[in-house]
Amino acid sequence: MESKYRLTSKDYENLNRKRDYYLAHKHLLPPEIVSNYETAFLVEYTHNSTAIEGNTLSLIETKLLLEDKLSVGGKELREIYEITNHAKAFAYVKRCVTEGRSLDENIVKDIHQFLMENIFPGGIYRNVNVRITGAGFSPPSPNEMYIQIKNFFCDLPFRSDTPTIELAAWIHAEFVRIHPFKDGNGRTSRMIMNYQLMLSGWQPISIPKEERLRYYEALESYAVAGDINPFAAYVAELENKELDNMIAMIEQVAGQDEAYDGQTVDDEDEWTPDI
Repeated sequence: MESKYRLTSKDYENLNRKRDYYLAHKHLLPPEIVSNYETAFLVEYTHNSTAIEGNTLSLIETKLLLEDKLSVGGKELREIYEITNHAKAFAYVKRCVTEGRSLDENIVKDIHQFLMENIFPGGIYRNVNVRITGAGFSPPSPNEMYIQIKNFFCDLPFRSDTPTIELAAWIHAEFVRIHPFKDGNGRTSRMIMNYQLMLSGWQPISIPKEERLRYYEALESYAVAGDINPFAAYVAELENKELDNMIAMIEQVAGQDEAYDGQTVDDEDEWTPDI
């Protein structure tokens, strides 16, 4: 998918076609292939999401800890907990999605509790001002934050007509702008973005730590100017890659009889939100 700053209706049509193909054919994938892919994604996702926040464990060290259940020496205990907690939080997200539970305040607080286990008490909104180093905006004061986070959860059910990619991007961008917790807002926001994607049949995505500058700039476009388009386009690009991976596995297993036709729509008409 071509990287753009604004998604068009044709971008959504192409993504929806790939998602629909995946949902219709995923039963063809043997359980062991799905399990291996999900394990590899968990390791990569956990590594990227924690590394973005400064965790120093390498990808292979994350794999040793999560997949091989081996200890990693020379690291602070907090960093170890950040990795294992992230995996627990994602398992909780997958369980809630399987149960068909809509994202709400209690679930978000539970996710934060999982992420912060053995680090500090999670699921409790901050009562102090916070700053984001290098950001062009300041999160709201505690009193204003409390109003805004309540409005965030009240607003969610009324955004059901918003395309899922844009909605997931907004959930992340608005939550991290509000910054309701003293720490762990970035990991929580990436987790609830994936929650919304998975709830609607999309693949979870992992934001590469190497692309943190683009990621931060897209989030800042929303926080400063209210423009969700750069971040929504980035989410769509990462989703497209995940769907391509799933489709490639299906085609490898099923052969040409079930091959994705690869047809895309090239018209560049502007996207409209009523799609």
